[in-house]
Amino acid sequence: MSADHYDDFAASYDAENQASLLNTFYNKPAILDLAGDVAGHRVLDVGCGSGPIALALHERGALVTGLDGSPAMLAIARERLGEDVPLHVGDLAQPLPFDDDAFDDVVASLVLHYLEDWGCPLAEIRRVLRPGGRFVVSINHPTVRVVTHPDDGYFETYRYTETFEFDGRPAALTMWHRPLRDVLRAFTDAGFRILVVDEPAPSPDTPAELLPPRIASGERSAFLCFLFLVLEAA
Repeated sequence: MSADHYDDFAASYDAENQASLLNTFYNKPAILDLAGDVAGHRVLDVGCGSGPIALALHERGALVTGLDGSPAMLAIARERLGEDVPLHVGDLAQPLPFDDDAFDDVVASLVLHYLEDWGCPLAEIRRVLRPGGRFVVSINHPTVRVVTHPDDGYFETYRYTETFEFDGRPAALTMWHRPLRDVLRAFTDAGFRILVVDEPAPSPDTPAELLPPRIASGERSAFLCFLFLVLEAA
């Protein structure tokens, strides 16, 4: 699935995620927490979509650049970010339009699991990161498929499609499962050192009505959904 597939439902996707559990109160705060103090950092947000994380990084003082394959998503991002943040239409499967060592940090939020081949994307991200720069990543947690689809082969890399509803509009998303060992090996083979692997709880600011019952009751503190990593350009 090419990223411009999002053009078909960009507005509804953005509207849905403005107050969603998984994006606004789970993925976004976890990414920002792992990114930490980014004031003055040159940050590339790859797969920036409609720009909510790019905006948060910009508001924290980062010098943000966004890249996404969907022109419609970038049009929404431009409205959100104004003219201060450079935005580029680009495909992660192709060479990135940036110089070597151009960024201090790269953020890839919920984008890598759309790609079958991680070789070129990770090599390019490593290239544009300065030595010692950080790569902050979130992906679908590999073990979730074991729970939801126990008959599928966990140790295989395979494509699957799921249908979601965004602000009342159905949309089919095609993604790739790969086991945890292959996820970690892909990063280290690309020249990254693994600093953090995290499975965080939802933000404490999450409205109770959005939480799964066992989380809202206090019986559980977290749930399996996304996997978060911080990597260093070795």
